Amino acid sequence: MRLGITDAVKHILIVNVLMFIGTVSIGNGRLFYEWFALFFPQNPSFQPWQILTHMFMHGDIGHLFFNMFALWMFGTAVERQIGQKRFLFIYFSAGLGAVLFQLGYYYFNYLPDYNSLVSSGVSPELIYQMFEANRIADGLNAEQISQIRNMGSIMDARMVGASGCIMGVLAAFGMMNPNAELMLIFLPIPIKAKYFIPGIILLDIISAVTGQSFFSPSNTAYMAHVGGAVIGFLIMWYWKKNSMDKYRWN
Repeated sequence: MRLGITDAVKHILIVNVLMFIGTVSIGNGRLFYEWFALFFPQNPSFQPWQILTHMFMHGDIGHLFFNMFALWMFGTAVERQIGQKRFLFIYFSAGLGAVLFQLGYYYFNYLPDYNSLVSSGVSPELIYQMFEANRIADGLNAEQISQIRNMGSIMDARMVGASGCIMGVLAAFGMMNPNAELMLIFLPIPIKAKYFIPGIILLDIISAVTGQSFFSPSNTAYMAHVGGAVIGFLIMWYWKKNSMDKYRWN
């Protein structure tokens, strides 16, 4: 693998670094989160542009470093193989797929509690008043209180990071280089990409369902990883199936 960096990867990396500098230096570390992190759509802080801007936000220096390291390592290789336009298409499509999967997962957990509360006589107005006041109203039973707390944790969730985009790039890399040997930093055993990447995706699914984190912080948006990888895989599968030369953009 050549150690240089391609143009699209370089510019994405620069934007991510600049956004992180802005995050930590402007507004006491909170302003950029309020503007650019992706909030749950039911949250009043949600704005449409967050669907894109959250892809350039990161929680801390470690989060930024590991994502940018993966972007350089796999993104450069993928961009060299398929060209800049196709790389950017995969990158941002995977980011949107990450949003779709993660928000879908949130709604999957949010809506049953919401519908149950409303059907039991708790008005939508009271539900949102409780969220705004950050206080549970009197007169609710234990099950209703549990439902409100579960919904509140989803309402307060903020999604940041390029991980979904990078998982799409990683899936594309694996499709083009299935026998490339990869390894985790803390598990230095080489594993072929065709086994390594599905394994990582499976662990993300298990983590999302069980809440058990394997290699990531407990607040990781696991289904965003899955969504990014699925979209990256599907795009590369389609391109390979239909001949990359026939539909070449560059």
